[in-house]
Amino acid sequence: MTETLCVALGAFVGAPVRYLLSSRYDAALPWGTLAVNVAASLLLGMCTGGALTGDALALLGVGFCGGMSTYSSFAVQTRDHGPRRGATYAALTLGLGLGAAALGFAVTS
Repeated sequence: MTETLCVALGAFVGAPVRYLLSSRYDAALPWGTLAVNVAASLLLGMCTGGALTGDALALLGVGFCGGMSTYSSFAVQTRDHGPRRGATYAALTLGLGLGAAALGFAVTS
């Protein structure tokens, strides 16, 4: 039960961070969504590469990172930007996200 509460608390903080950054920086291009997804990937890589377990991992990794990152907005924005710009945005998001997660993992391992 404690881990469930930690996930909820982390998401309670992470989701508003995503909303604020996305609503502020997503205009012509979804820079806010890109930023939160890459930041969440970096932090999640750090969480899994470090010594976090149990409640701490539930709070930061699952709750905060899960609440802050957004696959659904990424998917809709990719489609909305059309084939060329959408594919570029998708490749950029996936490449930076995977690179950030690997970097976070490497730094804390």
